[in-house]
Amino acid sequence: MTVLQEGRARRRPRRRPHLALRRAGRVLAVLVLSAAALLALMVARVQGPATIALNRPVVPVHAKLAAPEPQRGSYGIAPAPIGGQVAVKLKLPLKSGLLFDVHTGQVLWQKDPSRIVPIASLTKMMTALLVAERARPSDRVLITRDALHYTGSGVGLLPKGKRVSLTALLYGLLLPSGNDAAIALADHVAGTQGRFIAQMNQKAQALGLRCTHFASVSGIVDQDNYSCAQDLALIAHLVVTQPLLAPIVASRSAILPFPIKGGKLYLYNNNPLLILRYPGVDGVKTGFTDAAGQCLVATAKRGRTWLGVVLLHSGDTSTQAQTLLSAGFARLG
Repeated sequence: MTVLQEGRARRRPRRRPHLALRRAGRVLAVLVLSAAALLALMVARVQGPATIALNRPVVPVHAKLAAPEPQRGSYGIAPAPIGGQVAVKLKLPLKSGLLFDVHTGQVLWQKDPSRIVPIASLTKMMTALLVAERARPSDRVLITRDALHYTGSGVGLLPKGKRVSLTALLYGLLLPSGNDAAIALADHVAGTQGRFIAQMNQKAQALGLRCTHFASVSGIVDQDNYSCAQDLALIAHLVVTQPLLAPIVASRSAILPFPIKGGKLYLYNNNPLLILRYPGVDGVKTGFTDAAGQCLVATAKRGRTWLGVVLLHSGDTSTQAQTLLSAGFARLG
C-alpha cells in the first residue's frame, strides 16, 4: 500500500460516522415534519379550515342554525294571464289594493300590493284562523275580567264569570268586529294575549307571509301590527275555505243562544258588500283605525268564478270593491 492509499484509508473511517449522523438527522426531520402534518390534518378535521378562500362568502354562525325560510308559493303574487287581467282606474285614493282569483291566487289587478301598512281589524282574520285550528267549536269560553277591559268596537254583552259558546264568540269577532271577543278567544286558546300574539306570528312565518307582523289580537294597536295586500289575499283564502269560518264571514246577521237577559245575542255584519247585498258576496272582514284608514277584504262567487279584493287605506271601500269585483266578473264571466 502506498502512502497516498494509506492516507485515504485512514480518512474514510472518520467520514462515515459524520455521514451517518447527517442521514439520521434527515430521517428524523422527515419524521418530525410528517408527524406535524398529520397532527395539523387531525386538528383541521376537528376545527375546520384555518383560512377561508377569498372567493367564498363568509356564512355567519347563526345563519347555519336558522330554520329554512318557508315557501308560500305564488298565491296573491303571480299575475293572471293577459286575458284574465283587469284594467281599472279608481277615482278615489287607495294606498294598496289587489283583485285576485280565490281558487288560484292569480292577480287580476293590483296597486302597490307589497306595500306594508297598518291593517286594523283585518288582524282578526288571523285570530279566527288560529282559534279554529287550536280549539273546538263545542268549547265553552270563560269570560274573564281581561276580556271586559277593551277599547274600540266590541260585542259589549259578554257576561263576566260565565262560559259562552266559542262559535258565538267567533260570530262576535267577525261580524261586529268585537275586540272583547278577540281577547276572550285569545285567552282561551293561549292563556294570555301575549302568548296568542306569539302564536299568530309563528303562524304567519309558517305560511311564508312576507310582510306581516302582529302586535295585537284584535288590530286595535297600529304600531308593529301590519301586513300587505299580497299576504292578506292568502289569509282571506284560508278563512273562506275553512269549514267553521266560511259560513260565519258570509252571514249578514246572526241570532245566537247566549247567557244574557233574553237568552239571545243579535249580531250584524259590518261588511258593506253584505249590507248592500252585492251579488255573490261571501266574506270577509272590515277594518278601521286612524292610521290604517278604511280597510276591506271581500270575496264574491258567481258560478265557478270566485274573486277576492283587498283594499288598504281606501277612500271608499264599498265603491272600490264593487268596481273591481264587477270588472273582474265581466272579464272572466
